[in-house]
Amino acid sequence: MEFIDWLILALYFGGSAAIGVYYMNRAGKDTHEFFLSGRNLPWWLAGTSMVATTFAADTPLAVTELVAKNGIAGNWIWWNFVFGGMLTVFFFARLWRRAGIMTDVEFVELRYSGKPAAFLRGFRSLYLGLFINCVIMGWVNLAMAAILEGIFGIPREQVMWYVAGALALTAVYSALSGLWGVAVTDAFQFVLAMAGTVVLAFIVLSLPQVGGISGLMEKLPEWTLRLTPVIEGGGEGSEAIGAFALTLGAFLAFVGVQWWASWYPGAEPGGGGYVAQRMMSAKDEKHSLFATLWFTIAHYCVRPWPWIVVGLATLVLYPDLPAENKRLGYVYAMRDYLPAGIKGMLVASFFAAYMSTIATQLNWGTSYVINDFYRRFVKRGAGERDLVRVSRITTILIMAVSLVVTGLLETISGAWAFILEAGAGLGLVLILRWFWWRINAWSEIAAMIAPLIAYGALRFFFPIQFPESLFVIVAVTTVAWVVIMFATRPTDEKTLKNFYTRIHPGGWGWRRIAALVPEVRGDSHYGGLVVNWVAGVILVYAILFGVGKLILGQTGAGLLFVAIGLAAAAVIYWDLSKRGFQTIVK
Repeated sequence: MEFIDWLILALYFGGSAAIGVYYMNRAGKDTHEFFLSGRNLPWWLAGTSMVATTFAADTPLAVTELVAKNGIAGNWIWWNFVFGGMLTVFFFARLWRRAGIMTDVEFVELRYSGKPAAFLRGFRSLYLGLFINCVIMGWVNLAMAAILEGIFGIPREQVMWYVAGALALTAVYSALSGLWGVAVTDAFQFVLAMAGTVVLAFIVLSLPQVGGISGLMEKLPEWTLRLTPVIEGGGEGSEAIGAFALTLGAFLAFVGVQWWASWYPGAEPGGGGYVAQRMMSAKDEKHSLFATLWFTIAHYCVRPWPWIVVGLATLVLYPDLPAENKRLGYVYAMRDYLPAGIKGMLVASFFAAYMSTIATQLNWGTSYVINDFYRRFVKRGAGERDLVRVSRITTILIMAVSLVVTGLLETISGAWAFILEAGAGLGLVLILRWFWWRINAWSEIAAMIAPLIAYGALRFFFPIQFPESLFVIVAVTTVAWVVIMFATRPTDEKTLKNFYTRIHPGGWGWRRIAALVPEVRGDSHYGGLVVNWVAGVILVYAILFGVGKLILGQTGAGLLFVAIGLAAAAVIYWDLSKRGFQTIVK
């Protein structure tokens, strides 16, 4: 790093801090401004903030590792979530905005009644807002430490001080500016982070050792360039040479079960977490839908290809990296091949990716602790100014806890698969609670506990591994929550009527309650929503594959995929603007 690199880095930190100061007074008005931007975010800013949050410091490294080990197709581990993402766009985005609540945890007492609902709300607020939130931030902290360690060669015990400094700055501007400052810095940081990844991809491709895309295709084995997994028996020796090969059962688990059945932060069935927070912060239902649509397209179609290109190049540049260090090939490429000025930009882009994720996690986690625990159970009737003050203090405290958790996470492995398995089956309840009156609080509680028991039983008594284990855990969880649901009382009629009056979801699952409030007109046009959902899935996969084919020099196939994607987009536009927009979006 030369003077120009450090100057760029300093300007980045100064710009981020300035945005936080600028929005300080606005965020201090009340908790709706602090946590929801006064419900006034335009779709492009809300959607960009979502995608910036999912662009963490460790994301390019994780994609590099997937590509290095299993080729491009290795990304199907997360590409399969497209189905659930588009379901959220067309079925849930407008409902979250319509709910008029501050957090998705608050939804529990809007939808359910009695002590089970109160318990569920309090438990989820602390479990998600503190435990899961701090674990996520801990992993992001470790990833940022690995990046700085790889670039500068700073020992781990020292590099954590630099990470702590960036974390503290992020916590301060998040505490000052609330969601307005977080969302605006997210947009700034996303543009910087994407620019950095694109520049790095162009630079590594231009290296003589790589020789551009044609050089990559000559130097790399064919399996690394496949866009889809190999189903067992579909490619001779594919598993032995490293291609992403799945048994038929595993493939069906990925594309047919995981996206709707498993709870996972940022990809919750039906929306949730910081995604729901952004949907509820949008100007109206229309902006909520388009924000989520933009997020889903950008998440899968815009972000990954620069990372994938660099990941492929690292196989040529660093062929002898051991398996456990494959992800660091991305960092070594930055360290070894970037000129002065560009290196500072790339380091700043990694800090941008890191800080955008941390800022959202801090604001989102604090919203749970304050709105769903402190205001609900500790100090009922607290004034808005007092709540904002406590929110700012809590933001700093969560930052401190995440640092402690960071030091405890280095021995944990397989966290991604564990979270998916430990929440398998819960997703169906999170979806159906919007569309079936009979779902009650006990259903959701059972769906949270049952997969943990099933997961433990599989680990100790049955040799079934992820992802095939999803079939068993989802089945056990579904039976458990259905039995518990019918064995316990439904949500009381008054709560159900109030919920239907506010949300008016319509559909056969609410006919019994709709008959009690005939003056409320429920939503319709569900056939059109299904068409939009299917078209949305086709849109994302077609554009994703089309861009990939164009990058790999397969122009004809690439243009065909892009044309299919544009046709799917036209179907969505026609339905929303000509037939169904006024009936499904107010």
